[in-house]
Amino acid sequence: MKGMESIELRGCSLDELIEICQEMGLKRFRAIQLFQWVQQKAVRSWDEMRNIGEVDRQTLSSHLHFHPLERVREQRSKDGTRKYLFRLHDGETIECVLMDYARTMTRDRHTICLSTQVGCAVGCAFCATGLEGFRRNLSTGEIVGQVLDITHYVRQEDPDFQVTNIVFMGMGEPLLNYEQVLKAIQLLNHEQGQTIGMRRMTISTCGVVPKIIQLAKDNPQVGLAISLHAAQDNARNQLVPMNRRYPLASLMEACEEYTQITHRRVTFEVALTSENARQEEAEALVRLLKGQLGHVNLIPVNPVVGTGMERPTSEQIKRFAQVLEDAGMAVSSREERGTDIDAACGQLRRQWEGE
Repeated sequence: MKGMESIELRGCSLDELIEICQEMGLKRFRAIQLFQWVQQKAVRSWDEMRNIGEVDRQTLSSHLHFHPLERVREQRSKDGTRKYLFRLHDGETIECVLMDYARTMTRDRHTICLSTQVGCAVGCAFCATGLEGFRRNLSTGEIVGQVLDITHYVRQEDPDFQVTNIVFMGMGEPLLNYEQVLKAIQLLNHEQGQTIGMRRMTISTCGVVPKIIQLAKDNPQVGLAISLHAAQDNARNQLVPMNRRYPLASLMEACEEYTQITHRRVTFEVALTSENARQEEAEALVRLLKGQLGHVNLIPVNPVVGTGMERPTSEQIKRFAQVLEDAGMAVSSREERGTDIDAACGQLRRQWEGE
């Protein structure tokens, strides 16, 4: 039992729980029950685990830490988007966003945008998170916990609520917390947990080249999105500092290798401002992505105090997209969600810490 006091319940796989229970002298089925209560039913306390006896709960709780996230704030947009500010057990805070979309052929789509770090060390020019600097990586349990706690709260209103999609596009750079993110994906996908399909999860990265290639080999089913934002190194160096370490040539090579291994297209995200939504920028993007198996997602920037960036007009966005479409590229413009509640990464946290 040595060292077991540091084990985080929400970050445990089923196999790990089976091994832990066996060391405690508990049966295998206890581990399965425990995993289901935590990962599938999203309970927030030991007392909710009704088919586990009190003696066994006490035994388990003496060696497994169970730290549900504390909901500090919840904001709801007129479009249904919900933004959460959660406090972690050490007092740090993170954000995540729930976006609901109209029913598809089979079911409603409920997408959660997850954070992977407290703050971010990358410092992209348009991002509120980077303005606050980097504090630490999130644990697997803290990443998964965002899904579990949102599920818990929404099921109080809608007992049938189920998360369908995950995007790792919240606070932090996911590929700089690689092991924890991949384990969280496995937990969220588990058949006795949330059962979220691997192909319904997407990792967004600013371009950590070695990890892009590693991801293709470790989990080829998970989607990949590149926070591109500029088609030339000089401009991208200013917007995305990671480009100075992994310039566009190496990033494009990594994307090609990713598609060769996974046979999946890459989503290239381009944040548009009133300054860069120009025809010459669109033409440079066409040249950069020529031959890539990819899709371009245009993202009008959210206004963030401290960045000095302004949203482009609808006409600017249409003209930019037309250049790409005329070149035969697949392109879409991200549906605006939660602007009235400052749903961009880091905005709510900055407001709260500034109060």
